[in-house]
Amino acid sequence: MNFPLIMLIALVVTGVTWLFDIFVLRPKRLPDSKEPLMVEYSKSFFPVILVVFLLRSFLVEPFKIPSGSMMPTLLVGDFILVNKYTYGIRLPVVNKKVIELSQPRNGDVMVFRYPEDPSLDYIKRVVGVPGDKISYHNKHLTINGKPLKMDGEGSYNYVKSGLNYVTANLYKEQLGEHNHLALVQPEAPVLRLGDVRQFPERTNCTYDEEGFVCTVPQGHYFMMGDNRDDSNDSRYWGFVPDRNIVGKAFMIWWNFDNLKRIGKTID
Repeated sequence: MNFPLIMLIALVVTGVTWLFDIFVLRPKRLPDSKEPLMVEYSKSFFPVILVVFLLRSFLVEPFKIPSGSMMPTLLVGDFILVNKYTYGIRLPVVNKKVIELSQPRNGDVMVFRYPEDPSLDYIKRVVGVPGDKISYHNKHLTINGKPLKMDGEGSYNYVKSGLNYVTANLYKEQLGEHNHLALVQPEAPVLRLGDVRQFPERTNCTYDEEGFVCTVPQGHYFMMGDNRDDSNDSRYWGFVPDRNIVGKAFMIWWNFDNLKRIGKTID
């Protein structure tokens, strides 16, 4: 569902109806006659829709986390807020950048439109920016020849769909300016080669059973989930173009199952 487009249509319909009443219908109405119901509704809803549309398009947009691919940073059921202007001002609906402010950095948690289906919003961590050489072998990330620092933090248990109980190793990882937690399942394969698709700039990557090496092309980003062995990400469907960026996730504002997560910043 293209919610911004639906809101834009609602905004145009209510606004045009209101203006049509002001300049065409109202001068012809008798002083004591009642406004048409459509006009009454349009006058009531137009200001509300306008405020919500502007807030969601240019300032902050809410999202709900639907999967465990970003565990333990983000849990299923977290409601998060995304800063829409961190990476530049974009026109709503068409998502075209009109004002440049900053670029995504390694370690940022970013919402973007899924390259294979732009109607879907995904959230992952920026692992590679344009020009970076990303290597992932033995479940360890190396960026531009420098292995990321990973410190063991014990184990992490969770239940995924189908009531499957998962035990993973918990690590603290330093990525750019971000210290964050990541999960690795020791017995899971490093890479599911059969799931790797043909994607634009696929020649920038080499794959084998031990992992992969990718060089990020200009204007694109390489994204991975913090739950490394349970994430559908750039390893399988490729790079995220700049035009697909939605914004930077910065806070959890609600979780019905765990109220302690409310107000937690996203690192």
